[in-house]
Amino acid sequence: MSQLYLAQPEQQQQLEWLNGGTLGLLLDGKASDGQLMIGRFDVSEGEAPPYHLHTREDEVFLLLKGTALVWYDDQEYELAEGGIVFLPKNVAHSYRITSKKADLLMINTPAGIEGMFREAGRDLSTPRPEGFAIKPDPAAAERYGSVIVGPPR
Repeated sequence: MSQLYLAQPEQQQQLEWLNGGTLGLLLDGKASDGQLMIGRFDVSEGEAPPYHLHTREDEVFLLLKGTALVWYDDQEYELAEGGIVFLPKNVAHSYRITSKKADLLMINTPAGIEGMFREAGRDLSTPRPEGFAIKPDPAAAERYGSVIVGPPR
């Protein structure tokens, strides 16, 4: 069943992410009947997830601000501010932010991968546990259909 979903910025879940960045979960599977997940990263230079692939969803990155390198099937590409990249499922990929700061919109279809982000990240509305650190977890990634195939590039 499809219906309207509207969430103002203060209603969108914010997660602490890699290297002190944040991930805002703008739209998830619950809100889109499992069809779509949209997240917005606010990250700094050097932020890079492990080289990985998704077995369940296609992914789109729109680099709203900043610059990045993108790897897709072992080929390296530059992504400029305003650039967009489509990453089909079952092909290894990654990125690394090359500007001081970046604003990156991520779209996944179908939804579901947001569970991995929630499990690995920390909801910013909760107190930060002492010694908390975000680190890639291959077992958690696999539970949500992602496979880590190598270290960050």
